[in-house]
Amino acid sequence: MQIYQAISQREAQGFNTQELRDNFLIESIFQNNEIKMYYTHYDRTVLGGVMPVYSEISLPTYDNLKSDYFLERREIGIINVGGDGEIAVDGKTFSLSKLDALYIAKGSKSVTFKSISSESPAQFFLFSAPGHHAYETRKMSKEEATPVNMGSPETANERTIYKYIHRDGIQSCQVVMGLTVLKSGSIWNTMPAHVHDRRMEAYLYFDLNADHRVFHLMGQPQETRHMVVANHQAVLSPPWSIHSGAGTSNYSFIWAMAGENLDFTDMEFANIAELR
Repeated sequence: MQIYQAISQREAQGFNTQELRDNFLIESIFQNNEIKMYYTHYDRTVLGGVMPVYSEISLPTYDNLKSDYFLERREIGIINVGGDGEIAVDGKTFSLSKLDALYIAKGSKSVTFKSISSESPAQFFLFSAPGHHAYETRKMSKEEATPVNMGSPETANERTIYKYIHRDGIQSCQVVMGLTVLKSGSIWNTMPAHVHDRRMEAYLYFDLNADHRVFHLMGQPQETRHMVVANHQAVLSPPWSIHSGAGTSNYSFIWAMAGENLDFTDMEFANIAELR
């Protein structure tokens, strides 16, 4: 499990393009019949993906965690961005279609992943953080996630937001998780931009055509940087950094957070005219 160290804003100011990508971009999330996991020192989160094709895949533990099983001291949120699949948790099976989510509680010992069809495999994005309480393991479909339409064609950010794991949804210790789907003709996400002083965030971009890219903005509001991001790549966003972007086409992205506050609206906005 590759480890990503926590980087301060002062360090990041001196990074070139490759150094930014090495420290904040995860380029490989989904691989055929593999599970890919990455440990970050931002709030001790772990993120990654699993794409079972021909066989069932079990969630392993890792030496980095020093635990008997992965969820011994952790919780995990999962969203499927691929074909239909199933996740079995301690013998109980949950069916997940595209954009369905599953929260798995601390203390769950056995977690396995499978796809219904090898021709259209499930693609499960995983996001985990340390947990202090065993909440209920629970599935939520995209229809149950109280979709909210925001933005407008005039500002090229017409989008639908789905909230799954948060204070008023699936209960968790510190994971907050959902996704945003941009409508055709819209390219901007999270603008006006904001920072979260009390938690980190990660983005997974998906449903982006292979020939297109997202220009992901990061950095302090008055010291911004950018990375060019492809489909099924993930970005780490420290508490001091904005997280926004514009694509060469419309796309979708999962947002996943962990830290001190479960309130979805806990953010400090940066006025567009003040960005540098």
